[in-house]
Amino acid sequence: MADFARPLDPAAARAVIASLPDQLAARALREVVARIALARREGRPVVVMCGGHVIKVGVTPCLIALLERGIVTHVAMNGAAAIHDVEIARVGRTSEDVEANLHEGRFGMVDETGDFMNGAMVEGARRGEGLGECGGRTVEEEGAPHRDVSLLAAAWRAKVPATVHVAIGTDTIHHHPMCDGAALGETTLRDFRIFAGTLAEARGAVVLNLGSAVLMPEVFLKALSVARNLGADLSGLTTVNFDQIQHYRPRMNVVERPTRAVGGRGYSLTGHHEIMIPLFAAAVLGEFPR
Repeated sequence: MADFARPLDPAAARAVIASLPDQLAARALREVVARIALARREGRPVVVMCGGHVIKVGVTPCLIALLERGIVTHVAMNGAAAIHDVEIARVGRTSEDVEANLHEGRFGMVDETGDFMNGAMVEGARRGEGLGECGGRTVEEEGAPHRDVSLLAAAWRAKVPATVHVAIGTDTIHHHPMCDGAALGETTLRDFRIFAGTLAEARGAVVLNLGSAVLMPEVFLKALSVARNLGADLSGLTTVNFDQIQHYRPRMNVVERPTRAVGGRGYSLTGHHEIMIPLFAAAVLGEFPR
């Protein structure tokens, strides 16, 4: 855990942000911070969507700080992000040499992760939980040694919705012999409906996509369509795509298409997650002095 980010002093973050020119991405970053502050002061949702690489580079303490201060009101992630989150919580590390292990027939063949996560989802389905809730609860109840940096466990402790959205076959635990398709489908479908319920309050909300190039942009668009079909107002919606490279789906499905209503605004901010996210999170915290 010594390699993980530590939340930056908000005063230091404010000084860095203030030092930037009022141009292009620097101006966009300031606007995003201001729109998040406005959203929370008006009681509107702030949603963080995460891809797997964001978890792997150790920025979860910064996101947890936003969650624990009541700034982030919903965490949504793909299956890879959930796997990395659980492995970090339980063993303190998460990664493998994919190319080498693929050619040896060992890629993703990890009993411990598959046993734990598939067991949690079966129990979660029995209890009527979503995939994110059962993952966070089980990490916490097990007393995982590094649960303090688990985004799923932090959301469960704070009673903030955490949803996990998967496509069957995309994650290593799906080829584990314990994987139960009925439990997987039931829990992730419940999470989709929970996510759509959050987006029913899209007016004046902020949705951040951190590093998911395909799955979360697609899930977001469909959940937003459900919410709009049921009468959600999309005016004033702010969307932001943070990534190291800007891709087609986040640009269209997150930044552009959802923000056509009055007052909507979409932003794209490009940079390494391990630099951008800690700076951004601290700047947001600086808008909410204790």
